[in-house]
Amino acid sequence: MSNFTHLECSKCGHKHDADKVQTVCTECGKPLFARYDLEAIKDAVSPKDFVGREASMWRYWELLPVKDEANKVSLGEGWTPLIHVERLGKSIGLPDLWIKDEGIIPTGTFKARGLAMAVSKAKELGIEKLALPSAGNAAGSMTAYGARAGMESYVFMPMDAPDVNKIECQIVGAKVFLVNGLITDAGKMVADGVPEMGWFPLSTLKEPYRVEGKKTMGIEVAEQFDWSLPDVIVYPTGGGTGIIGMWKVFDELEELGWIGSERPRMVSVQASGCAPIPKAYAEGKEESEFWQGAETLAAGLRVPHALGDFLVLNAARESGGSALSVTDEEIMDCVGQIAREEGLFICPEGAATFAALKHIIEDGEVDKDERVVLFNTGSGLKYTSLFEVDAPVFNVGEKIDYKSL
Repeated sequence: MSNFTHLECSKCGHKHDADKVQTVCTECGKPLFARYDLEAIKDAVSPKDFVGREASMWRYWELLPVKDEANKVSLGEGWTPLIHVERLGKSIGLPDLWIKDEGIIPTGTFKARGLAMAVSKAKELGIEKLALPSAGNAAGSMTAYGARAGMESYVFMPMDAPDVNKIECQIVGAKVFLVNGLITDAGKMVADGVPEMGWFPLSTLKEPYRVEGKKTMGIEVAEQFDWSLPDVIVYPTGGGTGIIGMWKVFDELEELGWIGSERPRMVSVQASGCAPIPKAYAEGKEESEFWQGAETLAAGLRVPHALGDFLVLNAARESGGSALSVTDEEIMDCVGQIAREEGLFICPEGAATFAALKHIIEDGEVDKDERVVLFNTGSGLKYTSLFEVDAPVFNVGEKIDYKSL
């Protein structure tokens, strides 16, 4: 059974009713966190009880906010592989390097975790219409789970969002609208339509439950490393829900006694064409400023301003980590290198973590005997429009000089 008790503001601590539809804090407008009766969880379950449970994020039911299993909307998301990438690590002198590969998850993106949880909780609360501004992958996930739940889905996407995301939303019956602007402009359109349309908006951190799905990445890493944590986690950051969720759940796991007080150094990575969080980190600010002219081929990183930026910055600073940006050129080079070295075709956002790791190694921020986990947040197969095929063409019947190939 779920041990979800209430919602609490991540900034001011104000408590909110868990059984009512909530968006952000009614006192200060910041994101809400789900809170649990951790003492009850201690009595009910221990790490050994997860052995043999379903291989999905729902194996951690006691730490999740959906109270009735009948409301679970699932496509089998979670429990993704944690892969030891030895050749890649050897290339940079880091033998204990791992990639948490979210590219094989339903809808081909880690967004499935958060949206599965949010749609499930929306179902439990009686919501029938969903709306979301998205740069691409979140929309694909929301509409897939919305379709599975029998809900109406409305999506507002920038015109230059990847075609694959537009197609996957339409194919499951969502209503798709293209915006000649950024994701922040799309977000305003969704917010403006809520009173008239009765939508429940699932914008990043403007509802409390996407972060609860994303936090399961942190539980999985702990369990896959036999209830220990790596020295460093490098994470690509758009809205930041993943890094926020993991940082939250590490505290929950410690309070349960399942891990110790040690924490990974959390490294937040953005693209140089849209880097509000690294800029705020470098300037010692608690929150970021809106990034003008945001532009990067890694669509998931093109978030000019994140509602939960202060939580990402807190995680980076409290853990002794950092926040930095990498160029699109570095990102694409790393997509190719990871594919050639390890056979993993990862998304540009995921490749940004390897590009960032090279920088922090060069700066002496990572020791060569440390364990480092990079998060690949999606499948490279959803980004084939960024690549061209360079291959010779042979005519049928043509004599081929095979030794020259």
